[in-house]
Amino acid sequence: MKTVCIMDSVSRANGGIFEAERRLQQTLFSPVGIDIEVVGLQDSHTDSDRGAWSPLLPVALPVKGPQAFGFAPGFTDALTKADADLGYLVGLWKFPSVSALRWSNRYGKPLMVAPHGMLDPWALRNSGVKKKIAGWLFQDDQLRRAACLRALCPAEAASIRGYGLKNPICVIPNGIDPPELVGDHALRHALFPPDRKVLLYLGRLHPKKGLPHLLTAWSRARSLGKDWILAIAGWDQGGHEAELKQQATDLGIDWADNTCRDPERPSVHFLGPRFGGDKDACYHSCDAFILPSFSEGLPMVVLEAWAYAKPVLMTAECNLPEGFAAHAALRMEPTVESLAEGLRQLFAMSREDLRTMGREGRTLVENRFAWRKLAVQMASVYEWMLGGGPKPDCVENG
Repeated sequence: MKTVCIMDSVSRANGGIFEAERRLQQTLFSPVGIDIEVVGLQDSHTDSDRGAWSPLLPVALPVKGPQAFGFAPGFTDALTKADADLGYLVGLWKFPSVSALRWSNRYGKPLMVAPHGMLDPWALRNSGVKKKIAGWLFQDDQLRRAACLRALCPAEAASIRGYGLKNPICVIPNGIDPPELVGDHALRHALFPPDRKVLLYLGRLHPKKGLPHLLTAWSRARSLGKDWILAIAGWDQGGHEAELKQQATDLGIDWADNTCRDPERPSVHFLGPRFGGDKDACYHSCDAFILPSFSEGLPMVVLEAWAYAKPVLMTAECNLPEGFAAHAALRMEPTVESLAEGLRQLFAMSREDLRTMGREGRTLVENRFAWRKLAVQMASVYEWMLGGGPKPDCVENG
């Protein structure tokens, strides 16, 4: 079997989708043994991140015109050259969807589509007019023709059905490679004083992540958590970081960026983008992790935090109810009042309480979200799509 993975960005510019799909495709290639080509769009990080796909070597095509649409004249030809039996499309609303539709129709090849939360109601409302136009022009037709749709969780499957799609859906979550654990704060970030606990946010700085609500909640609850620091690590999108810094100033919160020479005073630190070893150091440094999102598919950062045995505060919109059931996470609503109450609960926990919750998260990802197990499941869906096996249990018909 040979498959072609079709993406927009094949670099860190794709956020958690890059991490999730890179590891899924690598695991499908080895040890599962599927022959895989990866075709995507070129961006400013492609050259530095291409090596992370090894032993796969993505084809990244130059974009003509706005990067937001990703028009690449040679994209369909690259899919043809891959000579695959099956296509796997990651994400929606961009030119790769157009090329995937053309390729699938031209050669009669089955296509799986993984929306990664892009059909959730909040995501559809964001830039809603543009998405309605794209849906009318190409995306709705492409979705309806897909042989199978991949949902990361039952909630995403419900959103896909809510969009009106009746295709078969396979529910296969993102996975994780649990790192080796080291002693508490063995790699503690130099900015964080040893006598203060660290609550970490790591990810895109985008309005859907709920960070404005978090800052307001922090201003209301921080009197009970004077031994805590809120560390916000991530890459800016659309100037949101500047908005957050201004909000912190307006709320009277002392904050610092990563050039601060006096880390004792600020209660909020903006760390900027963190990748590779710097990202690992953030997880090692923190005492808890928070994701106050309005909308997610299935966030890799929560799985990563659990893999580092860190307790998590998150909204139900993160679509990981397993974390609440396993007592690995505190549940919050994406409102200021609920986030403030969640912070107060966190501040009342002892270090042993935090470690116990973190251990539950580590156990959860080891048992439920190991990449090899999930890749075998995906391979069984591919075989079924090609007519070579029975319908897997993870597949539901429309």
